[in-house]
Amino acid sequence: MRIIAGKAGRLAIKVPQAVARPTTDFIRQAIFSILSERVEGSRVLDLFAGSGAIGLEALSRGAATCVFVDEHRQADMVIRQNLEKTKLTGGRVVKSEVQSFLKRDTATYDLIFADPPYWKHHGDKDHIKELLTGDLIGPRLAPGGCFIAEISANQTSPDGGKLALFDRREYGSSAVLLYAQEAMA
Repeated sequence: MRIIAGKAGRLAIKVPQAVARPTTDFIRQAIFSILSERVEGSRVLDLFAGSGAIGLEALSRGAATCVFVDEHRQADMVIRQNLEKTKLTGGRVVKSEVQSFLKRDTATYDLIFADPPYWKHHGDKDHIKELLTGDLIGPRLAPGGCFIAEISANQTSPDGGKLALFDRREYGSSAVLLYAQEAMA
């Protein structure tokens, strides 16, 4: 796995063993092509950060700051190592369960990324649906901001609650969902 473009472009990064399915280079490239100029100077939140690849890519492409949130100790350590290796500034790593973090956080972000474990079987936790229906993302999203979620392509796009789904793109077994405030959709 590597950073695709920007200041740290082409640098290889580590992926923790606990991360079963990191976002591929192809999907990251597609996401950042869609977002294009929205990244420069943005405040980014990378939820279920894993290796930190999404947030690192944002920092490499000119994001001002990125908060990486993951509850796994190994992910926390690997993200810190990846930040050090890439020499990217503006990153902050928080070891926390995502919903707990969002309930206590008071900051707003221009771009919020979430790539949780996929919902696969009846009874599995649907993290994206919980974030949206629990109104945990809306209060953290700055005016004009965008929530980008990755889910299984077999899964239906969750209702955004107070956010509107304005784009869905499928890449193999993954789907990328983009939500914004109703007024921005």
